[in-house]
Amino acid sequence: MTNAFAQMLKTHDVILADGATGTNLFNAGLEAGEAPELWNTENPHKIAAMYQGSVDAGSDLFLTNTFGGTAARLKLHDAQHRVHELSRIGAELGRNVADKTERTIVVAGSVGPTGEIMEPIGSLSHSLAVEMFHEQADGLKAGGVDVLWVETISAAEEFRAAAEAFALADMPWCGTMSFDTAGRTMMGITSSDMVKLVEELDIPPLGFGANCGTGAADILRTVLGFAAQGTERPIISKGNAGIPKYHDGHIHYDGTPALMADYAVMARDCGAKVIGGCCGTMPEHLRHMREALDTRPRSDRPTLEQITETLGAFSSDSDGTGDAPTPERRTRRRRRG
Repeated sequence: MTNAFAQMLKTHDVILADGATGTNLFNAGLEAGEAPELWNTENPHKIAAMYQGSVDAGSDLFLTNTFGGTAARLKLHDAQHRVHELSRIGAELGRNVADKTERTIVVAGSVGPTGEIMEPIGSLSHSLAVEMFHEQADGLKAGGVDVLWVETISAAEEFRAAAEAFALADMPWCGTMSFDTAGRTMMGITSSDMVKLVEELDIPPLGFGANCGTGAADILRTVLGFAAQGTERPIISKGNAGIPKYHDGHIHYDGTPALMADYAVMARDCGAKVIGGCCGTMPEHLRHMREALDTRPRSDRPTLEQITETLGAFSSDSDGTGDAPTPERRTRRRRRG
């Protein structure tokens, strides 16, 4: 298998990834509580349309609709016996979209957390976690993904288990964590901790970074934390489209396409190589991000003050590493609203 993603890292100055999966599927009719992965067989045309929407908006890479595809997550829907099938089909749908596109599109096999707490704090053993991740990885590989992509991880133990599983599947991989608790993951990992973790793995990822979290400004502070460690490994940034707001019984993200364009350029200037969106990010956001990355020249690495002036305030005073407090909240630019 040729490593299309590794080649893209060499040939592209910056790679635009995709946006949200859940937000797009909810807009397509997915109900709260439903397993998105079941739509791979029940509504394959809607999944293919979501993939196509990212490609048409200018993405170089998109993730498959398999985030909750481990046995632990699918068990909640009595579908734990369908791990390989649902992952394979989710990948095949993506492969079909990518292969009919004239330019190179990388299909990344999304693997989310198991939802279980690992030993010694919880009951999930390392061996069982590896087994679950390996089962899903095999399905994604059979479906033709170019790279495996574990995301929204909060514990080092689970990240290591995924890395071991992907090695067993003999597949290249990437990994991101969610730094959503005052600059740390839910399990206390900091940006510097992650850099160290990645480099200690027997088979490290092709790229690493952060996804989701609390907002566009916060994730850039984390990206700066990665870059400060002097890593030469490609950094990934997939931030949410602003901050979630509850309105009329639904969650809406307040990040405009113009704000996400600013975010994309600043992410690049902070040191990210792969840039995309997470929750709330729609094709319209991606189109503006693509245009901004293609037309705006590189600038010096932004300061924390410049980030808050452009994208709004950080959600906490600390980035989790014990550094000095961040700048006070500034008035956001008009493009924020």
